[in-house]
Amino acid sequence: MSSVRRLPPLRSMAVICALGSSVLLMTGCTNADTTRSSVAEAAQTTPPTTSPTNTASATDTASPSPSESLTDDQAERQALVPKAKVTWDKAVDTAVKEVPEGKLVDLELKPTSAEATASTGSPSPSMPNPAPSQGAPEWEAKVAAPDGTVHRIDVDAVSGKVFRTQVEDQDADDKQQIADWLKKATQTPEQAVKVATDKAEGTVTGIELDENDDQQLLWGVDVVSTDNWNKTTVDVDATNGKILREHVDRD
Repeated sequence: MSSVRRLPPLRSMAVICALGSSVLLMTGCTNADTTRSSVAEAAQTTPPTTSPTNTASATDTASPSPSESLTDDQAERQALVPKAKVTWDKAVDTAVKEVPEGKLVDLELKPTSAEATASTGSPSPSMPNPAPSQGAPEWEAKVAAPDGTVHRIDVDAVSGKVFRTQVEDQDADDKQQIADWLKKATQTPEQAVKVATDKAEGTVTGIELDENDDQQLLWGVDVVSTDNWNKTTVDVDATNGKILREHVDRD
């Protein structure tokens, strides 16, 4: 009698299939772990690559902001004021001696003009000493005689010598106005400068006797700060010494 092959029961087949799947899963997991381990080891042994862009940005430093540039007027003051060895009061003393009983009505520190430099030759009443070189500092003073006649006196701001004198072109009304101003001005230039420099610290580069829009007689005193080369004009009442106005020229 022929034997009949018995098929394994369904439960046995399920167990076999489960075991086979487990073996495949374990093999796959083992291969994955091995791959991850190899990648990690390679990452540890391979030096990091630095991109040129990152390197440049890491070494860049912020450049300092440029200093504020000077205006033309500020640059001129910076170049002129330190070269003037003769102070305003010494220039006034020199100038008023050129006019009998003369009194100051205007004074300004300025560069010597090409016209003055071109006037060469032997000393004369109008050109007693050689003029300084063009651009060198000079004090241009205006001194009035008792009758109001104004004389222009140019003083070398380095040597202190007078290098030009001339009489200003005036009509009778101009002379009378100057004469009246001088009689009315009870404050001297020295007193006005003292008031102005107590208010604005710096170097005096000008002083002028004038009237404002309200017909107040005043001394306008220019003071230059050597910190920023701004010019401050302080208007001082020429009759009582009070400050009427203060203006800073930052140009």
